[in-house]
Amino acid sequence: MDAPYDAASAVDDLDHAIIHALRIDGRAPFSRIADVLGVSTQTVARRYRRMSSAFVLRVVGVVNPRRPSGEKWVLRLTASPNTAERVAQSLARRTDTSWVRRMSGGSEICCIMATSAASHHSLLLQEIPRAPSISAVSAHRLLHTYLGGPTAWQGHTTALTVAQQDQFREGVTTPNDEPDVEVGACATPADWELLTALQRNGRTSFTDLAAETGLSTSTVTRRLAALQAGGMLSFDVEVEAGVYGITTQALLWMSVAPAHLDETARSLIEGKELAFLASTTGSTNLVALVLCRTPAELHDYLAHGLGALDSIRTLETSPVQRTLKMSSPYLRSGPPR
Repeated sequence: MDAPYDAASAVDDLDHAIIHALRIDGRAPFSRIADVLGVSTQTVARRYRRMSSAFVLRVVGVVNPRRPSGEKWVLRLTASPNTAERVAQSLARRTDTSWVRRMSGGSEICCIMATSAASHHSLLLQEIPRAPSISAVSAHRLLHTYLGGPTAWQGHTTALTVAQQDQFREGVTTPNDEPDVEVGACATPADWELLTALQRNGRTSFTDLAAETGLSTSTVTRRLAALQAGGMLSFDVEVEAGVYGITTQALLWMSVAPAHLDETARSLIEGKELAFLASTTGSTNLVALVLCRTPAELHDYLAHGLGALDSIRTLETSPVQRTLKMSSPYLRSGPPR
């Protein structure tokens, strides 16, 4: 029998392979994963449930409405040290936030907030700035994402051979080249119930999804495929960074000459350290999330990786103290669903 995980446990090679497989196909049946990895279905199911129960691993549905009116903002908020945790927890509970982090020093909070054209003025200009516990707000609109999503960080995707990866990609629904705006605009109430259920647990069975939405199993199967193909639904795998030996995370705020923005971004994403990279509005125009195993590794990346790029005019490094929320709509520290 496999021993239970505790907070300090490291996963083994088989666990890493299961995580890698789920990053390719978050809803891959345990039997299919077992067949490719050459183990029993019971072993894969047991390993998955053990990692899930220890909060090491979670598969979640990510909703991407792709509506022209939709906007995403990176918010940097400053709160007093004695209220920062409460503010961060409050932001994490919101359904319109993701990637809520407390930064080093404890008083700065960073998150991504999705808004509509109708709501962003009240949220960004009135509701959040007027909160008595928040002393400063800086909002940067995300303009273009160069790197992000389930397979962004290369450290997550090294456990399977190329042949095994190809096996898992067979039959996986991929978004159309052109996002289907109408999918989001025409989503029915039942579709939204389906999406909400998948945000809680991306591996909820078709039978359980049918029971939750009141649709037939065949309709659920068809709608899920349509939502994925239209670019409205994707699946992400939330994994604790410590599983990969990551002890040091930081947000990098860079100012790059506009003429060199795309070229700089292409150079940056060739490295293995980045998990996210996007252009933004504001005094800096490029933001990145870097994952390193040690502070020394972060130093080397800043000194040699970024230091070699003359196009980066200024750089601010904000170490991540704690991640309260990833891409899912629920607190990462809550019970698995």
